[in-house]
Amino acid sequence: MGPGIVRSLVPARMDRLPWSPFHTRLVMALGVAWVLDGLEITIAGNVGAFLQRSDTLGLTSAEVGLTATVYLIGEVVGALFFGWMSDRMGRRKLFILTLAVYLIASGLTALSWDLGSYLVLRFIAGTGIGGEYAAVNSAIDEMIPSKYRGHVDLGVNGTYWLGALLATSATFVLLDPGGPLDPDWAWRLGFLIGPVIGVLIWGLRRHLPESPRWLMTHGREDEAERVVAAIEKEVERETGAELPPVPEEQAIEVVPQKQLPLIEVARTLFRTYPQRSFLSATLMICQSFLYNAIFFTYALVLTHFYGIEAGDVPVYMFAFALGNLIGPLTLGRLFDTVGRRQMIAGTYITSGTLLAVTGWLFERGALTATTQTIMWSVIFFIASAAASSAYLTVSEIFPIEMRAQAISIFFALGQVVGSFGPAIFGALIGDQAHPDPTKLFWGYLFAAGMMIFAGVVEILFGVKAERTALEHVAEPLSAVEARARRAAEGRAGENP
Repeated sequence: MGPGIVRSLVPARMDRLPWSPFHTRLVMALGVAWVLDGLEITIAGNVGAFLQRSDTLGLTSAEVGLTATVYLIGEVVGALFFGWMSDRMGRRKLFILTLAVYLIASGLTALSWDLGSYLVLRFIAGTGIGGEYAAVNSAIDEMIPSKYRGHVDLGVNGTYWLGALLATSATFVLLDPGGPLDPDWAWRLGFLIGPVIGVLIWGLRRHLPESPRWLMTHGREDEAERVVAAIEKEVERETGAELPPVPEEQAIEVVPQKQLPLIEVARTLFRTYPQRSFLSATLMICQSFLYNAIFFTYALVLTHFYGIEAGDVPVYMFAFALGNLIGPLTLGRLFDTVGRRQMIAGTYITSGTLLAVTGWLFERGALTATTQTIMWSVIFFIASAAASSAYLTVSEIFPIEMRAQAISIFFALGQVVGSFGPAIFGALIGDQAHPDPTKLFWGYLFAAGMMIFAGVVEILFGVKAERTALEHVAEPLSAVEARARRAAEGRAGENP
């Protein structure tokens, strides 16, 4: 074996594991990131109309949209910073740190006294959640066997809407106009729900191991071997089945790297993988704009166009969130069986087409609050799977050495564009006295066009990754270096 080259069976050993309680605990501990994000955004959306009351913070519609934008910008900053740290320091340290940042900032949001303090705390909470996306997506993909990766990833990303359902149920009680709670206390209590859930999951997350794949490519092969051996022993004990040996020909050779320079990340993304980068950016941007624009302003649509009382908004949000939750769970396995390209393109194009039709019906005045919610529940049953597949795509089609940074970069691009959605749609909605359905229709039509465009891009540039090892979807840079050294040794042997 050449100098500095490590031969390892770690990836193959991780991929040949059967599903076990270990994997269930892994998904529960890490998947809570999406639950918390869904919780945060839904609570912020549901209390938006409440925060316009004179006995709370007295915000305008534009200021409500601004608070959502600031939270999303916080996610961008957090994703970029913590994504860089995750590739440098490991997955485990970061998914502990980012959860702590979120818990503290979200808890303190309940103490906000004006628009300025609310914006600052929402920004910090956003940085924690943004960092979670990079570290957690990387860890899940690297530790879940390849045959389960697609539908597990979609299911986990879809749990965002479990958080939305929890928040909707809670705010339905907290924001009940006839309830016993003072309005200024009710919205504050809503922001304490997430930290309570986070504290409950903290202990489970602390006992998770570091990603063996990350250890292997960062010069810690002995530790990677110990972690995999411990996982195998745990899986055998929990399943009662003896694991078969892994053939030596499935080994991978790598030259461990401590940290990939940022210039190398950029070069690899846009020179080595230009089509994959364009695909990733398109999928992330289009789904982010759609969701942020519509979801953050849904309460305003219900109150301004349909005359729904602010306290009754959670009823409609519950149905909307339920459709979003069931979508990835129902359609997820098809992404591993039918295929990534077929399902990703199909869900993007179908949801975009249905949104355009629904927007036209809305502009014509043919919908009620109930039928609008039913139509959107159907649309986002499909769109939720599409959005989740964007995260799946970005997290599996780039080399491991830059996985978290790639996730953070494309997540950031998506959120930068998506962060303008709430403000734009809030302006299109206008004030409650003079809402304009025609202006909002053009907004819906634009978002629908973006989704259809993303589906076409997937058809052209989609990557076959279903039931395939990560190292085969995107060869590690450390493996490329090992192969180059092998070739150099061969040339040296031929010319002594």
